[in-house]
Amino acid sequence: MTEYPATIATAVDHELVIKKSRFLAHVAPVASPEQADEVIAAIKKQYWDARHNCSAQVTGLRGDRARSSDDGEPSGTAGMPMLEVLRRRELTDVVAVVTRYFGGVKLGAGGLVRAYSSAVSEALDLAVLRDRMLLSQATVAVPHMDAGRFDNAVRDWVAEHGAVLGETTYSADAVFEVWAPAGELPAFEADVAAMSAGVWHPLVTGASRVIDVPR
Repeated sequence: MTEYPATIATAVDHELVIKKSRFLAHVAPVASPEQADEVIAAIKKQYWDARHNCSAQVTGLRGDRARSSDDGEPSGTAGMPMLEVLRRRELTDVVAVVTRYFGGVKLGAGGLVRAYSSAVSEALDLAVLRDRMLLSQATVAVPHMDAGRFDNAVRDWVAEHGAVLGETTYSADAVFEVWAPAGELPAFEADVAAMSAGVWHPLVTGASRVIDVPR
């Protein structure tokens, strides 16, 4: 299990209708609070005629920055419940905006809390998640004539070992970059040796970084 909160791969939209009120949820991945604010501003511009555009955001590698706004709804009935959904899902670098078009029937404080949290929760159910993991770098230099074969093999390998294929650079050889959990690097070295009859040898560079990994 990763020690870092997950995030989402792409933006998702979802609509919920409760007692004629429309709740339009938009959740999106962001890289900073400033980018989250830009998403909120864009939604407010798009739905300028809506009574409320409530929002919640969590950012930072460990999800240590959070903000929310009720945008005119009774205090504590929108932004905080939305934020609690993001916290419960253990997500970061994500912003949620729920636009409400009032349908003429008051929902009450409890009804609003349920509506805003449900809108975000149902939108997240549709999202593709990305886990965040601390991965270590290894590179493999392969002759150009073997690059296509190795490319296919290494793509299969990273998919099976919670790893990610980085950039491939072409000079005297094709140099493949792999980011993998440190515990998987011995297996990577062994598998590369096996597929090349001991000719190719990964170089473990010692570099590491937190990377989004598909689930």
